[in-house]
Amino acid sequence: MQFPRTLDLQRLLPPRLDVAPRERLRAAAGGLVGILFTALLARAMLEAGQAWLIAPMGASAVLLFAVPASPLAQPWPVFGGNVISTAVGMACLLALGPTPLAAGLALALALVAMFALRCLHPPGGALALTAVLGGQAVQAQGFHFVLSPVALDTALLLLAAVLYNNLTGRAYPHRAASAPGHGTTDAAPNRRVGFTSEDLDAVMHRYGQVLDIDRDDLDSLLRQAEAQAYRRRFGVIRCKDIMSRDVVTVEFGTSLDEAWHLLRRHRVKALPVLDRARRVIGIITLVDFMKHAQLDRHDGWARKLRDFLRPSGLTHSDKPEVVGQIMSSGVHSASEDTHIVELVPLLSDLGLHHIPVVDQDRRLAGMVTQSDLVAALYRGGLDEATGYEKAVA
Repeated sequence: MQFPRTLDLQRLLPPRLDVAPRERLRAAAGGLVGILFTALLARAMLEAGQAWLIAPMGASAVLLFAVPASPLAQPWPVFGGNVISTAVGMACLLALGPTPLAAGLALALALVAMFALRCLHPPGGALALTAVLGGQAVQAQGFHFVLSPVALDTALLLLAAVLYNNLTGRAYPHRAASAPGHGTTDAAPNRRVGFTSEDLDAVMHRYGQVLDIDRDDLDSLLRQAEAQAYRRRFGVIRCKDIMSRDVVTVEFGTSLDEAWHLLRRHRVKALPVLDRARRVIGIITLVDFMKHAQLDRHDGWARKLRDFLRPSGLTHSDKPEVVGQIMSSGVHSASEDTHIVELVPLLSDLGLHHIPVVDQDRRLAGMVTQSDLVAALYRGGLDEATGYEKAVA
């Protein structure tokens, strides 16, 4: 047998974890807070001389604070996996004693139970073995060991994870971002091209193994990879390359009648609302007028609009008088250097028609519409096709 002369150490090393230093610090601090919180409360709640913290909680803490989005780190897998595996291990101990066979069966049966009950949690395997090999102290407690310290420690650690993760910007329990819908069975526009949800489900079914990532998170990452590939193929097309610069705007105190006539005169469907520093504070659209003037019903449409636009002449009135009273304040905006690919989900899936573009000082620089985006994407696709034809020729 011949051995390679040189050993490629790089192949033996795991790939570098691409985790930001701030996130590493957040996870480490979470482990400290979680274990300290659990230990202090458990010791105060349990009787003197009883074990108040067990080693497998450290493994659960790694999942809860370092990878809180993992399916293996969600509340039911954590609690169910730990408690059920401990009960399985205790049953094997009572049936076979602290033997190698009991240890092997405890782990195997714990895995079967966790798969069946949808609570797969790796530290559960350690707890199954702890129940079998924990010594006389564990044997003396019997199934009471399942409740304390295991169930108690797990519940306290989960409580710490909920509080710490949400306070530090990590939603826990994890909720994957859902694709916006429009009340029909059709997929959102941005999800009708490329791979579909059915394609992803079919591939995952064929893969048939445990993936330590939420299915919807995987879908989102793959779609972001598609967008990154588009950037690479079509080059850098930014908002400032396609936006309209001569934008008609209004202020908070602009009258409704003036805003309405600006919309009609310039044949636009939205007007950015600016403050005195030209920063975007809202947007007013035709939909805002229709909603507040109750134009969703056709009867008396013209009369309703006239009454809505006509100033009341009163110093105090419940009727809206100026733009600021009916504008939409939660405005989606983009920077001048935003790649147009990032606008696709906003203009297609969220149903927006206009996106204000702001400069580095957050002042209005222009506006991108659905028409601007369609034209840019068409031109990008046309240029790619022309380049391909030239390459083939």
